[in-house]
Amino acid sequence: VYYCVNLFPMLGLSAGLGGAEMELQKMLIDERMKSEHHRTNYRTLKAELASLQDELTRTQGELKRLQFDRQAQQEKLQMMLAELRGELLDKTRELEDLRLQVMTPQRLELLRAQVQQEMEAPVRERFNKLEEEAEKYRSEYNKLRYEFTFLKSQFDHQREEHAHTLEERRIRYEAEISRLEKDKEDIVAQYQGSDPLCDEKRVEALLREKAQLHLRLKGLEAEVAELRAQKENSGQQAENVQRIQIRQLSESQAAVKSLEAERQSLRLQLERMESELHLSHEQNGQLTGRLHKAERQVSSLNCQIESLKHSHKLELASTKLECARSKGEVERERDTLQGHIDGLQTDVEVLKAAMERHKEVLVEKEREAVRRVQAAREEEFRKTATLHEDKLELENRVAALEQQRVLQEATDQAQKEEWEERIRYAQQGEESARRELQNLRNKLQHQSLQLEEFERQKAEVADLKQQNQELSVQLGTLSHSENGLMEANQRLRDTLDRVREELKTVRSQSEKSQHEAERYLEWLEEKHKLQERDAELQLKYSQAKERLQRAAMAQKKVEATLQCQQFGEFGLRNFFIKCSQRTCSSQIYLDKVNPVWLMYRIIS
Repeated sequence: VYYCVNLFPMLGLSAGLGGAEMELQKMLIDERMKSEHHRTNYRTLKAELASLQDELTRTQGELKRLQFDRQAQQEKLQMMLAELRGELLDKTRELEDLRLQVMTPQRLELLRAQVQQEMEAPVRERFNKLEEEAEKYRSEYNKLRYEFTFLKSQFDHQREEHAHTLEERRIRYEAEISRLEKDKEDIVAQYQGSDPLCDEKRVEALLREKAQLHLRLKGLEAEVAELRAQKENSGQQAENVQRIQIRQLSESQAAVKSLEAERQSLRLQLERMESELHLSHEQNGQLTGRLHKAERQVSSLNCQIESLKHSHKLELASTKLECARSKGEVERERDTLQGHIDGLQTDVEVLKAAMERHKEVLVEKEREAVRRVQAAREEEFRKTATLHEDKLELENRVAALEQQRVLQEATDQAQKEEWEERIRYAQQGEESARRELQNLRNKLQHQSLQLEEFERQKAEVADLKQQNQELSVQLGTLSHSENGLMEANQRLRDTLDRVREELKTVRSQSEKSQHEAERYLEWLEEKHKLQERDAELQLKYSQAKERLQRAAMAQKKVEATLQCQQFGEFGLRNFFIKCSQRTCSSQIYLDKVNPVWLMYRIIS
């Protein structure tokens, strides 16, 4: 209301104050724009500060994770190193055990001598027992053969005696029968020429004599039956003895054949066992070679493990130093960043307080400007002076604020560049840490591959140990079988002469087969020579065939020239001029087909 009342009287003054009011409005607008610009700068700085804080927390988390991973990797490496040391100790113990178990040539010779001595004693005893049994069987066989011959001769003698006695008794009985017939005839003659009383007496005497003769005949028949029974009994006994002797002889022959077969089988078994023993010696040599190779590999692996341990220790110490150095640098950078962040926060707070003060000052100035505008009509000159002073003061303040803003922007830009540099350093450190981690992972992978190789070699050593145990078991079985072979060796000595004879025959046969093989080789050489000769003849035949073909071609050319001469030069030229107008393909065809055309081309 006051402004409206005093408007018309103060028109002169308002015209003078309009320019100052416009300048004041411009200054207010400029201040507001500057405050908005400062507000946007503050917001951008706040956002950058938040992003930098997030990046710092992320880098700190990544650094902690890398430190934790490095610590875990170091613990894993320590555990792997302890396991490798334990496995190395186990390997060394196993290697010592294998060295103790491996048969050296001296130990093998001693063991062979001991085994041979242990095997020869029971073999000798068994051989002596077998010789005693063979001698006993031989003596029994000789005794049985002697008894058989004696019984056979006795049987023949008894049979001859029995035949002789039978012949004598037959002759005697025939003589007695003839005498009795003569007596009968005499008695008949006497009976015819004598009286009955005498005949009766004679008949009675003859009857008595006949009874005596019958009794005697019965006694003789009983004696003959007894002799026949004795003969049959002696024949049965002789047959039984002969059967027993034949059975004993067949048994002894079967025993001899079985002994021969056993000797042959033992000889074959001895040869097989000798070959197996030779193979076992070769395998033992191969195993000793492989064992020495494995020892060399184990020693090389030990050297590699020691070098890896040393390099790992050096790398671990270097990584520890680098970790400690990087940790100190990161902590220092963190402290500096924290200090910068604190400084920036304090600067932001100061800027906020300054902005609040500026806002309050601007509000107060606006109010004061309104009051001054309202009171300008009364205190126009004083206000203009004060406004000029305030303007100068505000300009100075604005210049100071602008300078402060420029300095703040420069410091913010420097801090931003410093932060970017530190972030770049942190990224480079992270990349180096990642590279170191990748190197450590590669080393771990290499060590895992070496561990796998070591495990494979350990498995090979275990296989070799198992093969050595199997060979020791086979050696035990071979020693057990060698005992039997040594037992059979003594029995085989008896048949050595025959084997030598067989060897002579085999040698003769082998010489014959060698001679046949030489003849076969000569025949093969002759065949090869004949094949070469055949190839040469084939080559000569092909060359001669080519010569004949060339001669035939030459003859055809000569015939073609003769035909050309017969045709005449003019007609032939006209003919071939017409032919020359054809294509190249037709000329080639004529070259191939018509020798006359070919000769014309050659002549032309």
